[in-house]
Amino acid sequence: MDFALTEEQQELASTVRSLLAKRADPRVETYDEQLWQLLCEQIGVAALGIPEEHGGAGFSLFESLVALEEVGRSLVPSPLLSSLVTSEALLAGANEDARGELLPRLAGGEVGAFVDATGGRTTVPDVLDGDLATVLVAATDDGLWLLDADATAREWTPSMDQTIRLARVEVDTAAATRIGDGPAAAARAALVGAAGVAALQVGTAARALEMTVAYSKERVQFGRPIGSFQALKHRMADMLVRVEMARSASWAAAYAVSGGTADAERLAHVAGAYCSDALTSIAAETVQLHGGIAITWEHDAHLVLKRAHSLGQLFGTARAHRAAVPL
Repeated sequence: MDFALTEEQQELASTVRSLLAKRADPRVETYDEQLWQLLCEQIGVAALGIPEEHGGAGFSLFESLVALEEVGRSLVPSPLLSSLVTSEALLAGANEDARGELLPRLAGGEVGAFVDATGGRTTVPDVLDGDLATVLVAATDDGLWLLDADATAREWTPSMDQTIRLARVEVDTAAATRIGDGPAAAARAALVGAAGVAALQVGTAARALEMTVAYSKERVQFGRPIGSFQALKHRMADMLVRVEMARSASWAAAYAVSGGTADAERLAHVAGAYCSDALTSIAAETVQLHGGIAITWEHDAHLVLKRAHSLGQLFGTARAHRAAVPL
């Protein structure tokens, strides 16, 4: 099946990209709250997939993932993925009262975090934006719970990639409010998380290719731009092929997960595996083709490498996604 963005979706991507190009700083400590406010107020990125009756824009998950790809391209820290996963988990598992209370808050730009505490866990590591969220939702085997963000014990977990923020969260359901079906919310969160990570990986890979091609035109060796050497042209062409194939896998998963089709889970795993491997390869080539400047703090190449590593673990490794694809 062929996939292409509609004119409206292309305009959304262009608008998000333009704003991020002007305002995004990948080196902020947590995330740029003013930039997040602009994205939510001027473009409505947090509200895209939330129904209108709950304060959203009434589009679909696919539009949210289009915006997320542009966030990946910018390399900027952003709570968009964590808030998106939280809103989709609420749509899948929360009761109507909880949806009516929490979804408008997420649509308005409050940061959400989803904690998968199924399997009897009470301490959950590596919760995306878990220490920053004001809407904190946990899924257990016997329910979906709204945690008290002020009373819940949670602690930032340092990681190699400063653009992806993780936290350890203690889940105490005795002090929480039961708001729905935990396993249903967790299943939806896993699918949306995999598709969301794939979108971020595609955006990051596209940024890596762009900066590599630009550098190859500027860097002169033996009196010629290095991009004129045939061997490097071939390597960058291979990078382009990987980016485009990853985008196809990501969009296929996004359409399927958004529409709830029968093959949504399979396509999410395919995208999770392929996009992760593609970004890992492209990040390595980016560092190689930039040479020594790639490992300096001032250049963004090291941010691509770090994000490739972190996204390769978030919502499942490439190996885990491949193992989950039925043969």
